[in-house]
Amino acid sequence: MDELDRALLGLLSGDARISLATMARRLKVARSTVQARLERLETSGVIAGYTVKLGEAARAGRLRATVLLEIDLKSQPAILARLKSIPEIERVSTTSGRVDLLLQVAANSTQQLDKVLDEVGGLPGVQNSESLIHLTTKLDRAV
Repeated sequence: MDELDRALLGLLSGDARISLATMARRLKVARSTVQARLERLETSGVIAGYTVKLGEAARAGRLRATVLLEIDLKSQPAILARLKSIPEIERVSTTSGRVDLLLQVAANSTQQLDKVLDEVGGLPGVQNSESLIHLTTKLDRAV
């Protein structure tokens, strides 16, 4: 995968219904280039479906982590708004128990993950964070 492939995936992740013409305009390439790239990404298994579900080829090399946050609950709306703007954060869930929020994060490198963790930990209202780096997936029943 090259930068154009990653840019296409980024556009589709934001809006899986985006038209080929719009993607071509935004990426400043021909519509036929976008169509060919998408067909190749589908055939190779990088794109497994639309709402864009990334296959193993796209996930390879991605560093994944779960981040547990303890927060000042009065700050939760502001924290959630900021977390939504960080593209590496894929999912945020509220929890019961000792932590308040559970984040799923995916980054291309340890440096990128470190930057995200620093950003999250520095948000006003975040009292404590704990990061769990994913090593190997032993079972994945996600649809």
